[in-house]
Order: sequence, then structure tokens, then C-alpha cells
Amino acid sequence: MASIWVGKRGTIRDYAGFNPSVDAEAIRKTIRRIGTDEKTLISILTERTNAQRLLIAKEYQALCGKELKDDLKGDLSGHFKHLMVALVTPPAVFDAKQLKKSMKGMGTNEDALIEILTTRTSKQMQEIGHAYYTAYKKSLGDEISSETSGDFRKALLILANGRRDESLKVDEQLARKDAQILYNAGEKRWGTDEDAFTNILCLRSFPQLKLTFDEYRNISQKDIEDSIKGELSGHFEDLLLAIVRCARNTPAFLAERLYRALKGAGTDEFTLNRIMVSRSEIDLLDIRAEFKKLSGYSLYSAIKSDTSGDYEITLLKICGGDD
Repeated sequence: MASIWVGKRGTIRDYAGFNPSVDAEAIRKTIRRIGTDEKTLISILTERTNAQRLLIAKEYQALCGKELKDDLKGDLSGHFKHLMVALVTPPAVFDAKQLKKSMKGMGTNEDALIEILTTRTSKQMQEIGHAYYTAYKKSLGDEISSETSGDFRKALLILANGRRDESLKVDEQLARKDAQILYNAGEKRWGTDEDAFTNILCLRSFPQLKLTFDEYRNISQKDIEDSIKGELSGHFEDLLLAIVRCARNTPAFLAERLYRALKGAGTDEFTLNRIMVSRSEIDLLDIRAEFKKLSGYSLYSAIKSDTSGDYEITLLKICGGDD
């Protein structure tokens, strides 16, 4: 059965001749040495898919009586540790943890919340919801409700429930109807009907939305992004703009997030790790191409100049090549 977490444009593919017990034994040896042999560890974990890494982790536990992720946590440090632990975490659990971190402590990391909820499919969101409840004994919806408010909260909850239509079929009549509703809800009236924007942008499939935005331009002579910027504000505006960008081109949206994470002084490792790990088997090749288009230089070279040590080596292996 094809996994909902695997696409056709990833940089990491199934390792041929894969043997989880051989890998688990090799990792056990590297971790037992005084000073871990990071090179072996990196090459095994970055050259296997997530499904294969989870089998290695299972073998490792049978072999050592301990969880691989706990030994990695105990042995490694810093951003490198976070990245290696992410590699041996099931995708839905990884996303659930990222969402928890986005809402933990003082203030909410809205950008991370928006990024995860707009780029995951409905099926993925349903799995993430289960993983969240299993890990934290609280529903993702309840957590979002207590950390956000207003129209932003309303829209996030629809996305968190995995209610977006996933069909690839488009309906031209519906696109015209929705475009008119959006026009009537914003440009055409005094004040904005936010619910109309929320329902259409959070429930229609991405191909359907692309068609709707074309129709919208015909009706209003304006791009939907400009209307959203003019009509809405705050995190709700940010969320709807993210949906528009994802509907048009998800890899381009994520490339822009990576560009911002790597630009200027200091690196946003939280975003960098999440996108590199979560898209490595889905569309990282496309994200690389979009990154180059956006910045004029390769993602590989940006990582190289912004990170160092084992952390850099691991990210470059996930990146999978220079463009």
C-alpha cells in the first residue's frame, strides 16, 4: 500500500538490499564507542526512507532493549541531535510534536502552525490528529482553540480536522460560483464576510481553488492575493495567503519558507529541520528547483554557508545534491 507520506519527488528513496538487523547492529556499535562514529550514523539514517528507519529502530530495540531515539538523544547534542531524532520519528508523530512546540510556552509560533496545517493533506492531518491525541491526551483541536482566536482559530480548526476535499477533478461552474461569492464577500461590499473566505479556501481542493482564483481575476480584475491583503489582516490574512500560495504551488511556498529560514543573521533551525525532514520523501526535488528560482543560488549552497559540522553534513545528504 502506498504511504500517504511518500510522493514521487523526494530526495530519499528506498535503500536497495536493505537489512534492518545489519543496520541496527552497525548503529549499536557506533553508539557504544567512546565518542559516537557520526559518519556511519549519518550515512545509514540519511540513505534509508522513514519506513526503513522505523524498522531499524524496531530491530535496535530488540537488540539493545532501549529505544534508538533515546540513545540518540543521550549521545548527540544541539541541532544535529534534533535532526537525527526527527529522522527516526514516524511522520505523523513528528508533525504532532512540531505542532506542540509551536503552541508551547509563551506565545504561539503562528508561522509554523500555518505552514504545517496548509501543506499537509486531509489524510495526513487525520493521522497527525491521532498522533497528537496519543502523545498529549488532548485533541489538536482543543489545543488550537486554547492558543488562538477569532477567524484565525475558525480556519485552523477546519484545516486541523482534515476536511479539505482531495479530489483532482475540477468543477468550472463551482469555480465561477465560488469566485462570485468571494467577490461579494470582499471587494464588492462594505466590510468583509470572513466566513465565506474561510469556507471556500479551507474546504475546496487545491486544483479547484486554482481555477476559482482564475475566475476571481476575471470577475474582479484583481488577484485574489491582493484582495486578501486589502480586506483582511493579522494571522488570518497570513493563513489565507499561505493557502493561496500552496494551492498554486506548494513547493514554491516551502522554498520561500526555507529561504527565510536561511537568510540573514542566524538560522531558523526549527523550520529548516521540519521542511527538510518532512518533505524529503515527498517533493524536496521540486522545492530545490523553486529555491533556486527564488534566490538565484542552490539550496545546497545556502545550507553549506549557513550550517556547520555533522549538522551540515546531514542536511546536505537529505538535500541530495547541488543545483
